[in-house]
Amino acid sequence: MSFVESILRAARPSGIRSVALPRRTRYHPSPGDWRDEVLYFLLVDRFSDNQEDQRPLLDRSRLADARPGQWRWEDWARSGGERWQGGTLKGVASKLDYLQNLGVTTLWLSPVFKQRGHLDTYHGYGIQDFLEVDPRFGSRAELVELIQQAHARNMRIILDIIFNHSGENWIYPEGVPGSVYQPHYTEGRYGFGHWRGIEGESIEAIQGSEDGVWPTELQDPDKYTRAGCGNLGGDDVELENPHAEHKRTDFLTLKDFFLDDPELLSQLATCYKYWIALTDCDGFRIDTLKHVSFEQARNFCGSIKEFAQNLGKADFFLVGEIAGGDYSEDRYLDVIGRNLNAALDIGEMRLNLRQVAKGLQDPHSFFAGFDPGKSVMGSHRALGAKHVSVLDDHDHVFGEKLRFSTQAASAHQVVAGVGLQLFTLGIPCIYYGTEQSLGGPEATERNWLPKFGDNDRYLRETLFGAPHPLKHGRAGLSEARARLDSELPGFGPFGTAGSHCFDTASPAYRRIRHLAAIRAGFPALRYGRQYLRPVSFLGKPFEVYANGEIIAWSRILDDEEIVVVLNPHGVEPRGARILVDAMLNPAGGKLCVIASSEEAGSAACLGENKVGQTREVLLDGNGVRYIEINQLGPSEILVLANHVNG
Repeated sequence: MSFVESILRAARPSGIRSVALPRRTRYHPSPGDWRDEVLYFLLVDRFSDNQEDQRPLLDRSRLADARPGQWRWEDWARSGGERWQGGTLKGVASKLDYLQNLGVTTLWLSPVFKQRGHLDTYHGYGIQDFLEVDPRFGSRAELVELIQQAHARNMRIILDIIFNHSGENWIYPEGVPGSVYQPHYTEGRYGFGHWRGIEGESIEAIQGSEDGVWPTELQDPDKYTRAGCGNLGGDDVELENPHAEHKRTDFLTLKDFFLDDPELLSQLATCYKYWIALTDCDGFRIDTLKHVSFEQARNFCGSIKEFAQNLGKADFFLVGEIAGGDYSEDRYLDVIGRNLNAALDIGEMRLNLRQVAKGLQDPHSFFAGFDPGKSVMGSHRALGAKHVSVLDDHDHVFGEKLRFSTQAASAHQVVAGVGLQLFTLGIPCIYYGTEQSLGGPEATERNWLPKFGDNDRYLRETLFGAPHPLKHGRAGLSEARARLDSELPGFGPFGTAGSHCFDTASPAYRRIRHLAAIRAGFPALRYGRQYLRPVSFLGKPFEVYANGEIIAWSRILDDEEIVVVLNPHGVEPRGARILVDAMLNPAGGKLCVIASSEEAGSAACLGENKVGQTREVLLDGNGVRYIEINQLGPSEILVLANHVNG
């Protein structure tokens, strides 16, 4: 009997020491190069419940029709911020066709591990049982099946993991400054209060699977910092301090592990090795990596990497969430070295990406981020494999908490941002709903929404159009429809409830699918050197211009040059002359259009902006070789290559 069969036939292990993990067994291999991948991040609770066939596709021209009677915006907002919506692992599996057709090769799932039943931690970052799948998502067997189905399609799955904190599985003793739930930070350690039971009540001892925390190795009170709640930021100086406050303090509803314990780090790593062995997953996104010391991060990542290599996963992907911007990302990549594949690029670079894509910022602000001489992270970004490019995500630790599309000029302007991700150095990650231009309700309705732009909930609509959220706490774990809260609307797309948004004909979906296919077909777009190109228009000199003018860059691999042309202006067409490499493109030569988002989105695009059309390499009076692009539509992308055939 295989390891997977034996584990799934038995109850969830009570302790991790008792699990005999496999070794030297062939599992699904890692990709040859993670730069070949297109990632897609989804919140399992907000993606699909596998029941979209029971509700209509949302008609975006008639949003009011998808708002049930006596609609109240505060109820919609409360539903999204406080409740599980009902997405499942089976729902994710049901959408593999949809995702593969989009061009996605790797799914990054939000944490699927069991949460406290009495709380509504739908996001998954407050774990109660580190060896079990949350029943609201499904079962361990369903997670295994999902990954098997993905592998059968040559797709991969990355799991989101947490090893610096648990859920709120215990409370502090009476009398601590603040409260038993959120005491003030101390440089020392408070005493231990009580474990929490099935309904969150105080209990003297852990007895059942809903009590306290599991596995048993985590049931020692001395394995928690017990330092209270404090500053979770931390400046550059604190980053070097292994005992800095941000590495010891609890989040408001989460409890920090005492990773200096001689056994705890190894036990947590073994919990996640169990998930690799059980599910055959392909990588981990590591939450809150900044909140552990360099030594702890290096040891944990090294242990995971070595275990995966012994299963034939030669490059098990580890990507860290490292808040604090370029400096913090760069420092952890330096220290952890080869044991950390990449950092999520969620700091200054994400903000620059968004602004440049909309033509609101000088392109240098984005492209200089790849230059070791101009950016702290430049030496790592220039490698192309050390950062995951992020346009939107579920919490936006930098900048306002609004999806890119919320303030877009058109239904497809988001494609300008995704195009920058797909065709510049790095590993692109698309956030769920980006391909549908999710951005909340109409601008005229947003004034009814509390803290719009300053709350994570507005980044987390349900693509499946939940009609109602689940009931609060354990009531939401009951069977079928009995668990739905009919008093609240579901947190559906664009401020609706009861209509799904898996529209393969949407303007953004069609364009992203087209561009991702071209990235997959041309290695230069994944591995090539990158050069921001000067442009000229209306007789102006060749320079890099801002204010919504054409942005162009080249990816060069050996003798192949691919030129990417973006019109970042949201409402007006643009054109320009674009400098090309004189050594690779003789005057009179041709570059051929290999991708046109304009054509993918509309058959009415100009003939010269269609795939298969060519541009002649011209020579100006100063000896500059260039191609000319005319009337590229608003927020559209054109890609040209000097070698089309193999």
